[in-house]
Amino acid sequence: MPVGTLASVKGVPQEVLEELGVQILLGNTYHLYLRPGVEQVKKLGGLHQFMSWPRAILTDSGGFQVFSLNDLRKITEEGVTFRSHLDGSAHFFSPESAIAAQIELGADIIMAFDECTEYPADRARVRASMELTVRWAERSKKYFEQHKNAAPCQPHQALFGIVQGGMDLALRKESAERTIDLGFAGHAIGGLSVGEPRTVTREIVEATIEHLPVDKPRYLMGVGTPEEIVEYAGLGIDMMDCVLPTRAARHGLLFTSQGKISIKQTRYAGDEAPLDPNCTCRVCRRYSRAYLRHLYASGELLAQVLNTVHNLSFYLDTMRAVRHSIKLGRGARSLSEVWSRAKP
Repeated sequence: MPVGTLASVKGVPQEVLEELGVQILLGNTYHLYLRPGVEQVKKLGGLHQFMSWPRAILTDSGGFQVFSLNDLRKITEEGVTFRSHLDGSAHFFSPESAIAAQIELGADIIMAFDECTEYPADRARVRASMELTVRWAERSKKYFEQHKNAAPCQPHQALFGIVQGGMDLALRKESAERTIDLGFAGHAIGGLSVGEPRTVTREIVEATIEHLPVDKPRYLMGVGTPEEIVEYAGLGIDMMDCVLPTRAARHGLLFTSQGKISIKQTRYAGDEAPLDPNCTCRVCRRYSRAYLRHLYASGELLAQVLNTVHNLSFYLDTMRAVRHSIKLGRGARSLSEVWSRAKP
């Protein structure tokens, strides 16, 4: 899922996202709550109509963003008091208010409100955080069941629960089992990519997914590189999101079938080749590496747009290759393998 935090994938209009084959976008409740405001979006027909996006949308509850505020938040059993990163104004999120906001935004998939545990953290802290997330999940589910039909802009929403437990395998198992018992439509693995080594991320994902039911979507939040998303799909993850393809693009880091390219380097100043000769996106069909390097070096906004379009295309093509490989009954354990084995 490309990340469209503020109802926009930075620099890329919706018709281009449709052309690229994007099936679902991710938006963020925290940011939309602050600007333009949930009520404003609701008045304008809900998130789909507001951003003119007819395909699916998933909204994160805002728990991770509030977690990222660090000194600007205070957590209690009832919820989280925090200060806006925009103007310092005080606000409060509870499981109930986070679900209410998402119902009114009208996303297709909405997330339970959770607490993301910092890394590193001792086991007592991780357990307390996991226990709080389970209690918040129960409150999120109860509120959703009582109010899910009150959203005229999206009457068929699905609520996903989030598994936490830090880097503790036993707590992850307990969190998964207790979250499943609450009866969510799908399950997410949260609390990763918070500073832990990549090998630890892999270990936690592999250990957690075996406890999640295969007949409901399994969503890994906030990952990853192209190599990682192939790897996690191979483990059985169904859904992923990450800011990496868009954020890296804005810094001139581009993903290709031949490896990563830092387009800002002078070696590309006279390179007439396409960015990726194996890519058929609108950028690779039309522009040379030399031109893309010139745009970036000149500070042209078009550089960010074209770089983002290509990176999104590469990620989406990678996932199409993964799906094709699965349909053919071929396993894949690496990015190069899935590309080579997924060819008809």
